[in-house]
Amino acid sequence: MTILGAIADDFTGATDLAGLLARSGVSVSLRLGLPSEPADGLADVEVIALKCRTIPAAEAVAQSRRALDWLRHSGARQFYWKYCSTFDSTPAGNIGPVAEALAAALGADQVIYCPAFPENGRRVFMGNLFVGHQPLAESPMKDHPLTPMTDSDLTRLLAPQLDGAPVGLIDWPTLARGPASVRTELEILAAREIRHIVSDAVSDHDLETLARACRDMVLLSGGSAFAATLPPLWREAGLTGAALPPAVPQDLGSGAIVLSGSCSAMTRAQVAALRPHIAHLKLDPLTLARDGTGAARDWLANHPANQPVMIYATAEPAEVRHAQSALGTAHAGEIVEACLAQLAQDARAEGRARFVVAGGETSGAVAHALGVRRLMIGPEIAPGVPWTFAEDAQGPLALALKSGNFGAESFFSDAFAALDRIA
Repeated sequence: MTILGAIADDFTGATDLAGLLARSGVSVSLRLGLPSEPADGLADVEVIALKCRTIPAAEAVAQSRRALDWLRHSGARQFYWKYCSTFDSTPAGNIGPVAEALAAALGADQVIYCPAFPENGRRVFMGNLFVGHQPLAESPMKDHPLTPMTDSDLTRLLAPQLDGAPVGLIDWPTLARGPASVRTELEILAAREIRHIVSDAVSDHDLETLARACRDMVLLSGGSAFAATLPPLWREAGLTGAALPPAVPQDLGSGAIVLSGSCSAMTRAQVAALRPHIAHLKLDPLTLARDGTGAARDWLANHPANQPVMIYATAEPAEVRHAQSALGTAHAGEIVEACLAQLAQDARAEGRARFVVAGGETSGAVAHALGVRRLMIGPEIAPGVPWTFAEDAQGPLALALKSGNFGAESFFSDAFAALDRIA
């Protein structure tokens, strides 16, 4: 029986969600893209990873509805719409439109929105999202190349995505009084016909309070940390059994590669930290647009498969703006994604089996290029970033799909060290 069916708006967000749920000892299956196969081999939690964060809202809604149909067919009793803990979106969507569509399909009267991830420094207070000590709009997310976040108030961010529908708030004082207080506030908001509600959360305890208050809601939404509070409630209700250990790889080769398309502040620091210790190549979108991928492919081919390498398009905000100005925002990103996807295929053909990929869009492109459709969840490298394992015609394959802002500066070397301990 599938207890929870989850839909994630990108691949790194899906592995983040799957990793935190697997940490709780429930069985988790992560499917990349809309499943074409019938529901079989079902886990306690079935996660479908879409690549719909920045596509037109109507397309994101259509894909999410199809994912929901598959999850309902699998027998899921509760559903989760997972988006980034920094609420990455635009005034057009896609967080609100997808939530509204899922709620309509499920007959949900209200939808909770809670992106908080306290363990990674994402907290919501009085409706405002903080990244570390900074309001969202003052954090590096203000310079995001695809979804620049220029307002910290989630109720204001969400309302335009819902055609101006009112957005309510469960504030921290309400949470502090416990689940009964939250349920009362939800009833008051329902009487005012407010269906979309942002919730504060500054600690894991706040998330646990919110989960207890909303445990019977058919649809929840937020970041991975909110979802991770659900498994203890399932055990209380007798819905799942003893905790399961994470998956471990079998017979992985030694070939390793880092592919980084993220330009977040943390990924820039991670690339800088690894660069002195590894063979590396920086990609330039303008050069790729003019000359193609041949030089990068030749560079990779000239490095033996047992030598770890890093190939990256990670760049400073001014460099990103220059490329976007010359090529167009979407086209600049597409050129880099296509190149990294091709390089992933080349690396796999050489026999490399250990892939660390930074950036949500890049992770989606790489996973698709490698033909990976389903992942088993291994141990965490950092909060929200697990190793995942698959198998193709060449044998076992390990993937760490990292959201741009996650992990310490030493993340890339930490990832391979963690894999060495279990492989």
